[in-house]
Amino acid sequence: MTDVDFRQSQPLASGPQTTNLADILERVLDKGIVIAGDIKIDLLDIELLTIRLRLFVASVDTAKKAGIDWWETDPALSSRASRNALQEENRELRERLEALESGTSDD
Repeated sequence: MTDVDFRQSQPLASGPQTTNLADILERVLDKGIVIAGDIKIDLLDIELLTIRLRLFVASVDTAKKAGIDWWETDPALSSRASRNALQEENRELRERLEALESGTSDD
């Protein structure tokens, strides 16, 4: 019988590398991911309801690069947009008040 040398000169190639949740999340937020789907409810070949779902998951910077920035102008999500909406409403009310006052003083 011959002796078999079980020592290896090179380390074994490992299987697929594991990544943790933080790495995956960082990659998704950096590149962005789109999930799209439709839900359709029919009854006897009559379409009753269609819901279209589109989900874009990305970091703020990636979304801005994609031209998406609706949260900056939504008063419910941005204090600056909320202030701007209040200022605009205030301006419109002042204009209406001036128009009403100038209309009554001309009589």
